[in-house]
Amino acid sequence: MTPYDDSPAQAVSTAPRTPASSLIDGFGRAVTYLRVSVTDRCDLRCVYCMAEHMTFLPKAEVLTLEELDRVASAFVGLGVRKLRLTGGEPLVRKGFMGLVESLSRHLRSGDLDELTLTTNGTQLAPHAAELARHGVRRINVSLDTLKPDLFRALTRGGDVAQVVAGIDAALKAGLQVKINTVALKHDNAREIPDLIRWAHARGCDLTLIETMPLGEVDQDRTDQFLSLVDVRRDLASFWTLNDISDATGGPARYVRIAETGGRLGLITPLSNHFCDTCNRVRLTCTGTLHTCLGRDDARDLRAVIRSGASDVELTEAIFAALESKPKGHDFQIAAPRPAVARHMSTTGG
Repeated sequence: MTPYDDSPAQAVSTAPRTPASSLIDGFGRAVTYLRVSVTDRCDLRCVYCMAEHMTFLPKAEVLTLEELDRVASAFVGLGVRKLRLTGGEPLVRKGFMGLVESLSRHLRSGDLDELTLTTNGTQLAPHAAELARHGVRRINVSLDTLKPDLFRALTRGGDVAQVVAGIDAALKAGLQVKINTVALKHDNAREIPDLIRWAHARGCDLTLIETMPLGEVDQDRTDQFLSLVDVRRDLASFWTLNDISDATGGPARYVRIAETGGRLGLITPLSNHFCDTCNRVRLTCTGTLHTCLGRDDARDLRAVIRSGASDVELTEAIFAALESKPKGHDFQIAAPRPAVARHMSTTGG
């Protein structure tokens, strides 16, 4: 895949400062976490995430890096304390490190607690040290198997050794790494204990995620769904799992495994949803704001900023979008069609 070009973002928002936690939805939940997709493109084609033959967006429809900076900075001004940059695969977007450098000013000012990213790890090795220099302290790396043949099949051609090299480079650079693993009944279910041991031996957390019905793909998700309630019960038959109150700003609930000493996160959008504590909204690379991953709600912020809107008008559009944030999602793994038509790669992982 050839990343498309863009100039580094250096935009500085002049949006009026407002009190912390000013983004409160209709159910009293404070929105303090923004996930920003910087591209819908990826150098892998994971079977549960994308169709094999994807049609990617033309460049004109994608926000420039300056536009991404402006919108993200507006959210920071409204009380968002955590920014996660996602894709697609964020590191394939040319100029991406310029965006990271620009957004890091909010870390230095104290307006932002954390700037992080989710990556598939294939491009991580050459960028890990620079990410650390720009104030990134923690990253998530998606990895569903350590078996080369299975990894190649699940990603339609990926090389697991490249991902492991990226993880090792990140650790060497001083980054904390959390491994994200989608639990797949017929592919990696039996490998989950080995993945946990491998991650914990490296000092990495590992979070298991239930497969979610997002977008039309070439695979039957119903057949692959694995309840993490069942996985936890199986793990507890040979390990000691102690519930802990640790939180990383997202939806994972954590346990510590006495035998490995590491943390295991569980993200259960279907078997035990967490909508009552949702503190997140998502901005797609096209400038569409989604207040819920599992609903088709949408607010077009690209149209707002490209119409010449002021920072005050952009803020008003953000508040208007938040008014429609639903109480919960509509995920049902056995539904005849996905809960939403958009792919996770478009929404932002």
